[in-house]
Amino acid sequence: MTITRIEAIPYRIPYRKSLKFASGEVSHADHVLVRVHTAGGLTGCADAPPRPFTYGETQRGIVAVVEDVFAGQVIGLDATERARLHARLHRTIGNPAAKSAVDMAVWDLLGQAWGQPVTRLLGGYTDRMRVSHMLGFDTPTAMAQEACAIRDTYGITTFKVKVGRRPIELDVEVVRALRNTLGDKVELYIDGNRGWTASESARALEQLRDVGLTLAEELNPADDVLGRRWLVKGCAVPFVADESATTPAEVTRELLGGSATAVSIKTARTGFTISEQVLALAQGLGVEVVMGNQIDGQLGTACTVAFGAAHEPTVARAGELSNFLDMSDDLLTEPLRITGGELAAPTAPGIGVTVDPDKLARYRIDT
Repeated sequence: MTITRIEAIPYRIPYRKSLKFASGEVSHADHVLVRVHTAGGLTGCADAPPRPFTYGETQRGIVAVVEDVFAGQVIGLDATERARLHARLHRTIGNPAAKSAVDMAVWDLLGQAWGQPVTRLLGGYTDRMRVSHMLGFDTPTAMAQEACAIRDTYGITTFKVKVGRRPIELDVEVVRALRNTLGDKVELYIDGNRGWTASESARALEQLRDVGLTLAEELNPADDVLGRRWLVKGCAVPFVADESATTPAEVTRELLGGSATAVSIKTARTGFTISEQVLALAQGLGVEVVMGNQIDGQLGTACTVAFGAAHEPTVARAGELSNFLDMSDDLLTEPLRITGGELAAPTAPGIGVTVDPDKLARYRIDT
């Protein structure tokens, strides 16, 4: 189980359509496949999705920090020395997606070595999650049509709606159109990606009071400290900290400071190990969690459902597990399948999925 080599392979897969939101737009999956090799011949894999508009990481930056910094720190360690590995990774500031990919690739190794799926090693609460689908900016008609197609094809009945445009009525109209089209049995919640001010957010929530929203996420920047606290105090539904709570310390500050009342957990930015710490904090403080999506491909989604299905609090709400449907292709040999509004966690040892070498050769951009 001695780690002998780490690879960081950049690749690019186009989306069928761009996902647009308040803080950016994604038209291609410009991700990094991280592979950790051992002396015994095992290889663990995970995906690192850079989001420069959220965390500052870029594709080239992730490749550089994995190959030039992290590799030298962890090569020679045994894969079971996870605490030592993390202590070395965290000598480097930031780089959450890069750290998380190394962490999850090591968990993949451990699951393979021990003959167990990672979801069972993490807790094994259940074997699947309900799915929430994320809707990016478009016209009310187009977004309603997309939601109907997703519901009718995959049985998904929970939708996260991107908001944060100006004037706020653009998004208010969208949410109302979704409710009117989909009916009362579908769950809707909104995510502003910090696009509005506190006062704009409050006006939008007031105008949507009768729509039956279940969550509100990052409607305005957490850096607007007093405005954010004022907004959260008056919010009638759980207010989710996402990009403002990327570490256990940030989660603690946002919750205890009154800037959030729920937390999004994303394995793409906290791996499995730190995600367990975030979940424990949320449980100890008595707040709800939702499994978030970093516009993940299928490998990243497999990691999210593996963690989410492992714990009781994370299956209480639908997880954001479907945005790989917008991609034109993927790297896996066997695609993930959403049926009846649910996604099952892979059952093979490790993360439970396999990268197709031919597809990786087609989409990698370092050769």
